[in-house]
Amino acid sequence: MKQPRLFTIKFKWPQLKSLWMLVAAVGFAMMGTLVKIGAKKFTSAELVFYRSAFGLIAIYGYIFINQLPLKTPVMGKQMSRALVGFASLVLFFYAIAHLPLATAITLNYTSPLFLALFMPFVLHEKPKPALYAAVVLGFIGVVLLLKPTLTNQDAVAGALGLASGIGAAIAYIHVKQLGNLNEPDWRTVYYFTLISTIGAGVWMLMQSFTSLTWEDLPLLFGLGISATIAQLSMTRAYRTGNTLTVASLAYLTVVLASLIGILIWSEHLSVSEWLAIGIIILSGIISIHTTNKQASN
Repeated sequence: MKQPRLFTIKFKWPQLKSLWMLVAAVGFAMMGTLVKIGAKKFTSAELVFYRSAFGLIAIYGYIFINQLPLKTPVMGKQMSRALVGFASLVLFFYAIAHLPLATAITLNYTSPLFLALFMPFVLHEKPKPALYAAVVLGFIGVVLLLKPTLTNQDAVAGALGLASGIGAAIAYIHVKQLGNLNEPDWRTVYYFTLISTIGAGVWMLMQSFTSLTWEDLPLLFGLGISATIAQLSMTRAYRTGNTLTVASLAYLTVVLASLIGILIWSEHLSVSEWLAIGIIILSGIISIHTTNKQASN
């Protein structure tokens, strides 16, 4: 029996399947916007929990309606991906709480660099040098855009923020491996969301609880839906696309978040920040062009 697809969009060329990361970037940028709005009322633990819980409801609803099997022959790999991903998420939020936001985000976005470092040894892939250059160029753009700062007092938080980037890279490797084992996107996202909901629930219970109102539900539901769409798209991108191209395109989340800041909060970008955005976009263009050229040879 052929399993239904969550998305009906099909890219014409197989080498462009990495572009699912563009859909993920939009989802993550929207999620970040809702997190920024929700942070005025809710703690980090609560936001992680609601992001995961509402996402879990959405993905399980799809699974239940279509009567899809949750049983998997690679449960160990699914749990490993889920636990590493959740640990990375917790470290990232710790870094956000103890470092300037720009610094925490920059440290988390070292994940493509570590992914490029691990790939030849774990995934046994040997990308073209141009793809490595695109990943490094994109990270330079992120640094120029966010202008991170780090002092001696931030050493521990900085190390944990860097660990969140390493953890994210390992999680993406797991996603690629699960794709190679023909695990469907929805199942991988389901187990990650399940573990994140349980873990964040325990984390939330250790802190003071903010009471919910009916007015909070649209924001929290939007948070869960945007996060789920982003996770599904990212999972498909890593499963079907070129690993380093996907990693390079992930930087566009920062660009989209900056543009949303201009539209919603009337934030202003300097000339150097616009230049940084151009560098990030250029890195994505280089990665796509290199992948297309490699696929056509």
